[in-house]
Amino acid sequence: MLNAGLSMLLRHGYNDLGIQAVLKETGTPKGSFYHHFASKEDFALQVIERYMDEVHRGLDATLGDHSLPPLERVRRFFEATRDKYRGDGYLGCMLGGLGQELSGVSPVFQEKIEACMSAIASRIADCMEQAQASGDLPRGSDPRHMANLIVNCWEGAALRSRLCRDPAPLDSMLDFYFSAIKDKARGERTPVSR
Repeated sequence: MLNAGLSMLLRHGYNDLGIQAVLKETGTPKGSFYHHFASKEDFALQVIERYMDEVHRGLDATLGDHSLPPLERVRRFFEATRDKYRGDGYLGCMLGGLGQELSGVSPVFQEKIEACMSAIASRIADCMEQAQASGDLPRGSDPRHMANLIVNCWEGAALRSRLCRDPAPLDSMLDFYFSAIKDKARGERTPVSR
């Protein structure tokens, strides 16, 4: 049911997803649903946990690839995420979609989704710190801020990608973000002529 919930919440959102649709999709009797989940809210929160399991596997695979420089690992994470979005029809990030739908009306979802976004940014910040230590991220940068910035920019680009069902906003955001970092780092390394 949780696996079905991943695609159903992405496609329908929370408010338009009925428990009956989940039961029909999975061939599950109603009593079995309530044996595993206290409510629709509980079901959705557990689906978010399942989604985050996938996200952390993606972070492990990309950020853990120490054969690549740290910034390249960060970019690879987002490129792999973009590729997953392609398989979903460019419906974007489930966290972003649910956050837009529910954060203004449900403190439970607001806190849960913000905690998930913060966990992603924290993992990326660790890699950004490695980039700073290697000189690829400018010395004056705050790796935590840079990680939050890319997550925030990505979520906006994911929304635009969903609206036009096209990866172009995601690719443009990544190109802009990483070009800006490289330009700033290059500027720090270039001696000022007198």
